[in-house]
Amino acid sequence: MSLTCRIHGAKDLRLEQDGPAELGPTDVEMRLGAGGICGSDLHYYQHGRVGAFVVREPLVPGHEVSGTVARIGSAVTRVAVGDKVAINPSHACGHCDYCTGGRLNLCRHMRFLGSASVFPHVQGMFRERFVMGERQLTPIHEDISLGELACAEPLSIGLHAVHRAGVLTGKTVLVTGGGTIGSMSVIAARLAGAAHIICCDIADRPLQTARSVGADVGLRTDLMSDAELTAQLADSADACIEAAGSPAALIDLPEGGAQGRPHRAGGHAAGRRRDVPGQQHHGARARLRGRVPRRACLRLGGAVPAHAPRRCAAAAQRADSALARARSLRAGERPHAQHQGAGRL
Repeated sequence: MSLTCRIHGAKDLRLEQDGPAELGPTDVEMRLGAGGICGSDLHYYQHGRVGAFVVREPLVPGHEVSGTVARIGSAVTRVAVGDKVAINPSHACGHCDYCTGGRLNLCRHMRFLGSASVFPHVQGMFRERFVMGERQLTPIHEDISLGELACAEPLSIGLHAVHRAGVLTGKTVLVTGGGTIGSMSVIAARLAGAAHIICCDIADRPLQTARSVGADVGLRTDLMSDAELTAQLADSADACIEAAGSPAALIDLPEGGAQGRPHRAGGHAAGRRRDVPGQQHHGARARLRGRVPRRACLRLGGAVPAHAPRRCAAAAQRADSALARARSLRAGERPHAQHQGAGRL
């Protein structure tokens, strides 16, 4: 039997027992090592939905996960029993035009673990044992803990952003949002050789985290005057990464300068201003639009997954390089029996 965490509705989280799953030839049974609680997991628990994605049947959350191999199918060659692995939660169809063109992250029929975006829902990995196709797994033999390895999925988003930004060696990078994705982007930018990193947020804790993993400056932009914003942010960065997940923050990013249009995965078209009711402005505010020259502005998150499977594998392989920095991102750890308290870390 396997202990499984299921969300049946808002504030209705249950631990249930499941029987063993059958293995196909290329399937791998995993034993859960560690799982990170994403903001989407919290929304499913607290509200029973994430935006338009409503929980319509019991949902197993969890997509930031690491584990060890318990059993393998007859045709599995990628991993062996006992291997420690990072797990890519994005399941591309492999057949649409984006997939055949090598852009699996933009798959038209993407299935993402622990998501209510489709029905029946795609069940996640917050369970003691679960079955995964071997192509989703990256074995890791370096000295890295399972808890730190669970950071490979969010780290892959930061690596993808930095890849799209181009060469950052010696450059200044502005990151709006200091949460997990923003901090992972800070780590990735530092690994890519950025000389100076500025992080903006509207709360102290994420800024403290961002500074602990490599940001040189943390700005509470909601508390800054117009003059202070201009002094700190105008002409400040060569590249911008929007990682707040807020429409207001995306609006606030300055437009692409002489070196080209902004690159965004989702979001509004460049050059168009949209009012966002109920959203607090965040980051480089709209009055600074066009005043920060840089190579690119990148939007992370949104409806389209911002990372390709190869980025998740790359993140797992580079996780030991980011180990000292990523360690501070873990707010704490709880065993299965304390699942309710884990959401309040």
